[in-house]
Amino acid sequence: MISRRYAVAASAALAGINLPLRSTALPRCSAFVSTPRLKHDRTSDLHFQPSTLSPRYHFKSRSSPSHWPRAWPVKESAFKSFHSQSRLNGAAEGRTIPSVSVSDAFDGGNGELVATSWDGDETTVTVRIRPDKYTELEEKSHFQYFCFRSTISGVSEPTKVKYEIANAGEASYAPAWEGFTTFASTDLNTPESWMRKLDSSFDSEKGVLSWTHSFEKSGSAYFAYFPPFSYERHLDLVARCASTADCSVETLGQTLDGRELECVTVGTGPRKCWIIHRQHPGENMAEYFAEGLLSRLLGLEAGGSVDGTSKRLRDMYTFFIVPNMNPDGAVRGHLRTNASGANLNREWAPTGDYDAPTLHRSPEVYYVLKRMDETGVDAFLDVHGDEELPFNFLAGSEGGTNWGPRLEALHGAFLAAYQRANSDVQQNISYEPDKPLEGMTNVGSTQISNRFDCLSGTLEMPFKDCVSNPDPTRGWNPARAKSLGTSLLDALLYVHPYLRTKSEFWKSLPANDAYVRPNDKYK
Repeated sequence: MISRRYAVAASAALAGINLPLRSTALPRCSAFVSTPRLKHDRTSDLHFQPSTLSPRYHFKSRSSPSHWPRAWPVKESAFKSFHSQSRLNGAAEGRTIPSVSVSDAFDGGNGELVATSWDGDETTVTVRIRPDKYTELEEKSHFQYFCFRSTISGVSEPTKVKYEIANAGEASYAPAWEGFTTFASTDLNTPESWMRKLDSSFDSEKGVLSWTHSFEKSGSAYFAYFPPFSYERHLDLVARCASTADCSVETLGQTLDGRELECVTVGTGPRKCWIIHRQHPGENMAEYFAEGLLSRLLGLEAGGSVDGTSKRLRDMYTFFIVPNMNPDGAVRGHLRTNASGANLNREWAPTGDYDAPTLHRSPEVYYVLKRMDETGVDAFLDVHGDEELPFNFLAGSEGGTNWGPRLEALHGAFLAAYQRANSDVQQNISYEPDKPLEGMTNVGSTQISNRFDCLSGTLEMPFKDCVSNPDPTRGWNPARAKSLGTSLLDALLYVHPYLRTKSEFWKSLPANDAYVRPNDKYK
């Protein structure tokens, strides 16, 4: 009988993977009673077929998954093919053990199989989130977003599977797992099909996020940090906008991966309003927000018919709407960065010796800022999602060079009107405002406030359930993000007369429009 090392290398060679036979750093398979046999099928998956299994059958590496690419001297793509798509089959104690696989090989996918184990009646699948590309400015590799498909075969009766995110405790915002519930669906591209796994829990000591899912029969399920907004859906949204007679779609430039950076222009009014979305690609709710906004403004779901507010606003404003600032990162399944590892919301100005924005690292910001300088900006909104705070909120430009009674009043009136239009908006909870003149100028909202002396803010939506209007089963979801996008128009209508007036309008605003200084103390 040949050794396991030679069996692995021989089977890998059939798949076109060159493994050095002298390496001593190959991952090991534990709990095999005898040497496993491997076979290679036409799909280039490697299947472990043990001849005899102990009651507990467990496949995993002795090394930390984050160290495997260094320990195993093969190309990352070859390693991933072996590691993430391995499927384990076998029988123990006379029972059929289901085959479970994990895949992130789709648009926006992120989740790599670490281990699959069976212990009595419980099946546990352990997954690792793949980090973003290294961020030079912040000197780290962000990760938190996940979206993967799990397929179970050989199931003849309802089967419960436990899923664990092994490296959740090392994520960029690990404390934010508290109170979070995973999304699950059997239909990747239908937003309304995604529901929350209410048994989701985070073990802060072990750093593990877990939940369970019941399969009624063999099949697949998807699990995600937030329901995906695919690049195909993005292209469809842009195409629907372009097909209307009331807007134009222009390409501001191309991303590092060669995708177009589209800007949808609507209206002919004198006030220039820029609204950008999804600088951080894992914040999918931001593009659902854009979908709702554009649908109302252009009547995309009503055959081009629009309401009176939309008609008035198109005469008051010229809107410049970027539905997705970071398509490369979105397709790659990143949380915060683009193809080069740049966090776009830290690329709006140089930081010390770090130059930004640049064409070789952050062309997305470079092209948008260039176009803004050409058009001017009277109002700006940057739409995001926040991992920690379970609220919708607006972060202002309090630390900017122009902050004073005028911008404070604009912020207060805009946010108050937004809350009246949609009860999912609130005013009391947000990030702690920057101290005067201490705002980060490399952040979009601060840079635009300084540059154009205008109303400028960052709108944040939750990954968790929205505490102000809780819905545990669905949580904050795509439909509510779209609704929040449609409601934005009412707030912009209300604040329009004050954007560039020379009068001291804040002295006559109603009391309920007053600026509320927020804080992040909600527990």
